[in-house]
Amino acid sequence: MAGSRRKRQRRRPRPPSPQAEPSPTELTALGQREVSVAERPFKKTCHSSVSTSSTMCEPHVWPGLMDSILHQIIALLSSFQDLLAFSGTCRSWRAALSSFPSIYTFTFPPLHLKPDIPNSHPHCSSFRYTLLYKCRWQLGDPSKRTLSLRCSAPQNTPNRMRYLGCSYGYLIFSYYENCLLVDMYTGAKVKPPKLQSAGNKETYYGILTAPLNLPISHLLLCSRSSIFYWQVGTNSWSEHPFGGERILQIVLFKGEFFAMDFHHRLHTMRFAPQLSMQEVGVVWGEEMFVGVHFKPWLVISGDMLLMLDLSVGIHHSYGFPGTFQVFRLDFSAQTAKWMKMEKLENSALFVSLDRRNPTFSCTNPERWGGKSNCIYVAKPSEDSDEPWTAVELGQPIPGATHCVPYSHALLRTEGHCSQLENLWVLPSFINGVDQ
Repeated sequence: MAGSRRKRQRRRPRPPSPQAEPSPTELTALGQREVSVAERPFKKTCHSSVSTSSTMCEPHVWPGLMDSILHQIIALLSSFQDLLAFSGTCRSWRAALSSFPSIYTFTFPPLHLKPDIPNSHPHCSSFRYTLLYKCRWQLGDPSKRTLSLRCSAPQNTPNRMRYLGCSYGYLIFSYYENCLLVDMYTGAKVKPPKLQSAGNKETYYGILTAPLNLPISHLLLCSRSSIFYWQVGTNSWSEHPFGGERILQIVLFKGEFFAMDFHHRLHTMRFAPQLSMQEVGVVWGEEMFVGVHFKPWLVISGDMLLMLDLSVGIHHSYGFPGTFQVFRLDFSAQTAKWMKMEKLENSALFVSLDRRNPTFSCTNPERWGGKSNCIYVAKPSEDSDEPWTAVELGQPIPGATHCVPYSHALLRTEGHCSQLENLWVLPSFINGVDQ
């Protein structure tokens, strides 16, 4: 018609299509890629590390989202594969992941590491050495049981090394004056300077105080007579004489380090102006003295410091059942006190038999097919039926209800294993920068 004008409709940018889950081949490629230790923080610009549509990188559409909104998205992810897709979107999203408040608030489970290590001393009952150049392991995802990633230690590593623990996604090994950190996800290695002390022959525990890419990161090695302290990036170690009881586990809680020794005593650790330890006065409830107790776990769950206890008692129906109990450290009173928790509510805990390995808490495990109020225990490597077992809090451990309770694998642990065993891990790249 004359005089009529056609109305032009503005085209709205299409939102990006959901990113497909990475295939096992893609996961393997990611696992073989080495990363730099001193990785610089990502800038707030959109630069996709994977092939995406052009609309993904349009300015002021996706990369402009505030970190607080991105953190809410991260909290809704239900698998590690979802997290990989999130981190691969663009640099600003990956930067938001690096500033996620706490690794213990994820709603998806950690990965399960199953080692395949030839042992050169099969009959040795003390700390065994690992042929690291033959070391292999498999990473499994409880939320995606059909997917797994096979990794291996880097080439040109010392022949024999002793396993000391896992921290911030790195496996820690030592052999006399040599020390080595291996990223369990990428296979990248970090080689600290050599130790120049005779006391390093007795090292039994290693832990990082912060992610390796932070300037405040230090590597801590414990022996029976000394604690060795290396600031990442420097050329020397500090040695501090240590005459206390052997340390079982160290955790970081609300900016302060807590260490538990083999007598279940709790200590605070400080590193400035010099390394020092101070025992924390803690009241124990009467229920904590019932039954035979094994070495406990310290677990950070949100804003709570928990102690997971494994004990054996006498029950008229079950005989000698092994059960898990959880205690929360209450700081409100003048003297801190362990308070028993009847339930974990909507959370699940992930622990390894070796207390030197990290422990994790996961909220809303039903989102990925798990179960609340359960303890997921990485089983010993020789148990090939299932890599882990789930035990409900307060219920007897399956298979430990007979008259010889100590024959069950979960009841034979003394806190530190003799070699690398099955454990729970989170890759180094998802550790928050505020830990």
